[in-house]
Amino acid sequence: MFDASLRRIIDPPLNRLGSRLARMGVTPNQITWTGFVIGMLSIPLLAYQLQWLAFVCILLNRCFDGLDGAVARAVKPDGGSYQTDLGGYLDITLDFLFYSGAVFGLILYAPEANALAGAFLIYAFIGTGCSFLAFAILAAKRGISTEIRGKKSIYYLGGLTEGAETIAFLLLACALPQYFAVMAWIFGTLCWMTTAFRIHAAFDAFRD
Repeated sequence: MFDASLRRIIDPPLNRLGSRLARMGVTPNQITWTGFVIGMLSIPLLAYQLQWLAFVCILLNRCFDGLDGAVARAVKPDGGSYQTDLGGYLDITLDFLFYSGAVFGLILYAPEANALAGAFLIYAFIGTGCSFLAFAILAAKRGISTEIRGKKSIYYLGGLTEGAETIAFLLLACALPQYFAVMAWIFGTLCWMTTAFRIHAAFDAFRD
């Protein structure tokens, strides 16, 4: 919901840093993989109830996620682009794995208290992920594009629970793990509302 607004604030400094990293020979995929590995460390850290270290890993993951796109948007010396289809694929795939992985870690933090709510949230992530990717596939087929959330490899359809809201939820859950179950039920419900919105948007966009 807030991704488009935040992009206008964070993209300019990220793009400047991304251009510098690109000139140093750093590739978007290297940043993507590094951020993913750091983010996935949150799973064992949460399992051992080291939630503040997990908090830092999640925050770093998001920093790297912003940087890989900034490097990809940089212009090569010959005027070409660093953006690739593989980079776009890795960016979205590893993001979804990270989101669900962090929730899995929060389940491991207190299995008896968090298992049911965590399962509901991961189930809700399936809804948001499928509705997001299916829309992007058909949008590409029909030549529909948007840059409201920055220049992306695929079409980004919005909703109540986008990247910014998901990260805010994960960070809040790490800071207040005793309230994870309640927060997961609420956030999962918002995810299902997002899924319903995207299905409705698909009816409007793809009705023949």
